[in-house]
Amino acid sequence: MAKLTLSVDNRVVARAKHYAKLRGVSVSQIVETYLAAVAEPPSRVTGAAPILRSVRGVLKHADIGEYRKYLAAKYR
Repeated sequence: MAKLTLSVDNRVVARAKHYAKLRGVSVSQIVETYLAAVAEPPSRVTGAAPILRSVRGVLKHADIGEYRKYLAAKYR
């Protein structure tokens, strides 16, 4: 396992230690988990939440004009 030296604001370190203590983990484990998550290869649909990915393409054939009319009538 490699060692890593970071420069972090003292207040952030204190909050991170408190957070880690409440969850029963070390700050090192938190940082390692974060770095592993951000180092993952990007998914096919980047930046979209899982719920958004699940409905992607559902309105492919929707009529935008009809939707605008609906919204105009709804918010009159």
